[in-house]
Amino acid sequence: EALCQFQILKEAFTTAPILSHFNPSLPTIVETDASDYALGAVLSQVNDSGKHTIALYSVKLLTAQLNYEIHDKGLLGIVWALKNWKAFLISLSNSFEVLTDHSSLQYFMSSKVLTCHQARWPEFLSEFHFTITYCPGWLATLPDALSHWDNMYPERGVDFISKNPHNFHKVINQDGIQESRFF
Repeated sequence: EALCQFQILKEAFTTAPILSHFNPSLPTIVETDASDYALGAVLSQVNDSGKHTIALYSVKLLTAQLNYEIHDKGLLGIVWALKNWKAFLISLSNSFEVLTDHSSLQYFMSSKVLTCHQARWPEFLSEFHFTITYCPGWLATLPDALSHWDNMYPERGVDFISKNPHNFHKVINQDGIQESRFF
């Protein structure tokens, strides 16, 4: 049984395409996700044999961006993904689709009231021809995984404990509870 499983893994790792080359004539999809501390995005295209990943993107949020509301972080994820893959996306003759797990972002481009963070992004976004489509988070596993890398979360303090409760271990000895190394 182990040999059979090994052969299955070997086939999966060596079967093309693992990452595909970009083709401007194919339908293109950008999937994004924002967590409290990071952004993740996937660029993929659809051909006759299905959806294929072209590129992956993950970035830790800057200190000021940590204070953004979650829908602003979601929009920032879209902006950063489009900036990162601008050379590919500008070359498309057809519209591409942006998938996000923030349903309110579907209406961003037609919104008349913007926050101060959002106000600077429409000009950049207007360079692209795309539609924003809501995709439930549980269906967007790859961008979600890219925005939840362990090394993107705080390494100490209350934020560390709230984001990583499984890593908080109290050390108890004869004298009682010792100070945790996470504070």
